[in-house]
Amino acid sequence: MYILKKVVIGIISILVIIGIGIAIYMYFNNTVNSQSNNEINNNIEDNKKQENIINEINNTYVPNNAIRTLNSTPIESEIASFSTNLKGDSARLNNINITCNTINGTIIKSGDSFSFNSIVGQPTAEKGYQEADVFVNQKTEKGYGGGNCQVSTTIYNAVLKVEGIEVTERHPHKKKVSYIEEGKDAAVSYSGGLDLKFTNNTGSDIKLYVTCDNDSVDVKIVNLK
Repeated sequence: MYILKKVVIGIISILVIIGIGIAIYMYFNNTVNSQSNNEINNNIEDNKKQENIINEINNTYVPNNAIRTLNSTPIESEIASFSTNLKGDSARLNNINITCNTINGTIIKSGDSFSFNSIVGQPTAEKGYQEADVFVNQKTEKGYGGGNCQVSTTIYNAVLKVEGIEVTERHPHKKKVSYIEEGKDAAVSYSGGLDLKFTNNTGSDIKLYVTCDNDSVDVKIVNLK
């Protein structure tokens, strides 16, 4: 009888151990399966989100010109340049520098017009201009616009080199100037109503680079594409 009890107890113990093992196995197996299912579901959701984004992009209309604006900058191609020798006192050099900086970088759209006086405006002491030599009725006087005519003249001669730019207003000095040959100058006077104007009929936008140093006034015209 005693031996029988030990056998029964042994069998029960084995069954208990087996049951515990099965329970542990099933627990870990369910956990792994659950994690795998979650990962699969997450991957499916991520793929759906990516597909939705791609579909939205494909179905969104973006104009070609907007794409060019976002992804590229205009290509600049030089089409003309001109320089004039620069001489004069510090006041004249100061005025020329201010005017060059004001015009430098100006873009004239295709079909639009350029006006020297509209961009530069009235030269005044408040803008930093100083009194320098100007021509008034064939006489030399002092005025805040002294030096501006050399900038306008340099621009004018660069413009003459570009086919498709139409000069609509230009005035010669009543006295020969030293920085350009006779007949190639372009006088400007805000208060006197003398302007340099031209229209961009090249079919493309153009940009003016107007700079100076102690030796020259330099103008470069570039095509924007």
